[in-house]
Amino acid sequence: MPEDRIYEDLTVVRRRANAVFWIFAVLTLLALSYYWKVQILEHRKYLDMAEANRTRSRVLAAPRGLILDRDKTILADNTAAFKVSLVRESVKDEAASYAAISRLLGIDEPTLRDRVALHKDLQLFEPIVIADGLTSEDVAPIESRRLELPELLVESEPQRIYRSGTLAAHILGYLQEQTAAEIRARPERPTRPGELVGKSGIERVYDDVLRGDDGLAIEVVDSLGRVQNENARQYPVQGDDVILTIDRELQAEAERALEGREGVVVALDPKTGEVLALASSPTYDPNRFITRFTPKEWTDLISDPTSPLENRAIRGLYAPGSIFKLVMSVAGLTFGYVTPATTVTCTGSTQIYGAIRHCWYAPGHGAMNLADAIKNSCNIYFYSLGRRMGINQIALAASRLGLGRKTGIDLVGEKEGLVPSSDWKEAALKEPWFPGETISVAIGQGQLQVTPLQIALLTSLVAARGVPVRPRLVSNVPAAVDPAPQADGLFKESTFEEIIAGMWRSVNDGGTGAGARVDGFDVCGKTGSTQTMSRESAERLARAGRVIKTHSWFSGFAPRVDPRIVVTVLVEFGGGGGATAAPVAKRIFALWKERMKPR
Repeated sequence: MPEDRIYEDLTVVRRRANAVFWIFAVLTLLALSYYWKVQILEHRKYLDMAEANRTRSRVLAAPRGLILDRDKTILADNTAAFKVSLVRESVKDEAASYAAISRLLGIDEPTLRDRVALHKDLQLFEPIVIADGLTSEDVAPIESRRLELPELLVESEPQRIYRSGTLAAHILGYLQEQTAAEIRARPERPTRPGELVGKSGIERVYDDVLRGDDGLAIEVVDSLGRVQNENARQYPVQGDDVILTIDRELQAEAERALEGREGVVVALDPKTGEVLALASSPTYDPNRFITRFTPKEWTDLISDPTSPLENRAIRGLYAPGSIFKLVMSVAGLTFGYVTPATTVTCTGSTQIYGAIRHCWYAPGHGAMNLADAIKNSCNIYFYSLGRRMGINQIALAASRLGLGRKTGIDLVGEKEGLVPSSDWKEAALKEPWFPGETISVAIGQGQLQVTPLQIALLTSLVAARGVPVRPRLVSNVPAAVDPAPQADGLFKESTFEEIIAGMWRSVNDGGTGAGARVDGFDVCGKTGSTQTMSRESAERLARAGRVIKTHSWFSGFAPRVDPRIVVTVLVEFGGGGGATAAPVAKRIFALWKERMKPR
């Protein structure tokens, strides 16, 4: 055999062996990288998953603190209920699982998927609440299908309940679940997934007080999630109670008086600023928020044209109408434009700046001094006063009396309103102020915008002869706002006596506020009617057979000496203040007089 044939040509073998080597090297490197990722980078995730196979941490939800009225009657309570959560890690066939859960819980699949998607950032083994507020009868079918649906977890928890339904709904507020983004945005106060927190009213403002400290149970479970033993338990601590200044009977009467109407009733103590009643109509039942809404239910609620979720007492902006004549009277006396004896003759109309201005009483009131003008709500008197004062003096007095700024009540979402001035118009509209606009403002029309609560505080300041107060709804928790404002000395106590005399005559001496009279209670008040369109437009529509009603105002206090209660009423499209708002106020005054008697 020739020498050159002793060795075979191994080039192909070597090439193939080399390829196999690199394939194994790459696979080995990938395997090592994966093990490094599992053991080093994601060790906590898999440690938690391994622990979850034999132990489970179960949050023991803390009951929220109670909300009570001034007489310690419970308005917001807790009751026992069940919730159902989904553990995505245990879902084997998503389509079949979601279809079965949908049938079992009566939740359509899109809504179910939306609820799960809300917390998609959670770990797969963390439960997501998909239904709550359930009874033992509701969860019995779920428990009987534990083997079929191991991804469902049934737990008991305290559930919020508002035992009086719609009563004081805009004060109490409601609870809602936070999104994952909202939870991350507030790391200083962690919220567990599925937890309902305060979203409006007292529930929101005092959420940190009402929320307790959740407990924790460490349980040993089998492969089906059934509890075998408990390793440790930390009991929950209930949140602190909140006591409101609200008088339940007064609140209920205010809401009954507004039933079927859109409007507001505010009652408060002029000495302390304690809110005795705050009713906004239409209202809603906060219990609806405890069990989660479907998207359609939520859309229907927020698109309701009557806006039942809107708290008109602090968010409704209205022209004050003739109620503003109280501001004009205080300003006129303070700045020396009138005295109690200053007289203006009302003939039913007058010409100012080339335009005819009308009094609401077409025949005219005759000679009017200040108290007469307040009693009869004479427009001509206040047109004359407004022309002499000018818009900037009016704006100064209005702002000093609390209009155009928030009152500081312990509710969120309060609006400031608007007190116009020449500087405001120049800055906002880039236009000069015209003298004719001042005449409209002088009787509470034009660009003026106030909330009913601001009018209640204005009336309180008059009742207290110039001493302002800060409105408050909670009596046992330090206020989260600045202390009560101090009188700035601009208005003297004697200024208010003549105004109060006119307000007393308005109610008790045949004036526009006679509908609010309560025998033996010395009610003092002022009516108002707010135009919702120009006089010319209203007259044109009236000729066409359409009656456009004005907003109806009444604001007053009682008794005249040592006043105990302020009542402000606004009825949207209620017509004349004396005919509609004043009788509503009378119901509140009469009940409070009865409640003041020794029992």
